[in-house]
Amino acid sequence: MINEIGVERVYLACGSTDLRKSIDGLAVLVKEYFNLDPFSPCLFVFCNRKRDKLKILQWDHNGFWLYYRRLEDGKFEWPMEPSSSTVNISRRELRWLLDGLSLKQPKAHSEVKARTIL
Repeated sequence: MINEIGVERVYLACGSTDLRKSIDGLAVLVKEYFNLDPFSPCLFVFCNRKRDKLKILQWDHNGFWLYYRRLEDGKFEWPMEPSSSTVNISRRELRWLLDGLSLKQPKAHSEVKARTIL
């Protein structure tokens, strides 16, 4: 299970990524290609060309976590913008993605920012 405590943002690497890369290779992608800090309290999510496997890189106190998911049937609904870009999504949208759903769920309740109690 992914530790979401303290996660500020979730970044998807658009397009496909060579998932033969391990922690160091993915951290270099985060730093060099996306100009982001791999040590920040964020999740960095990468998907392969067939969209049936993904890896999530996360820094935690004194080391990296590398989560790996392989689908036995189906594909991830992955954004296929240019591979040098990232998309910032919510943790809720990440759960949708991991469950095989689209990032945009038209029937989902929108977030409400309550300001007062009646």
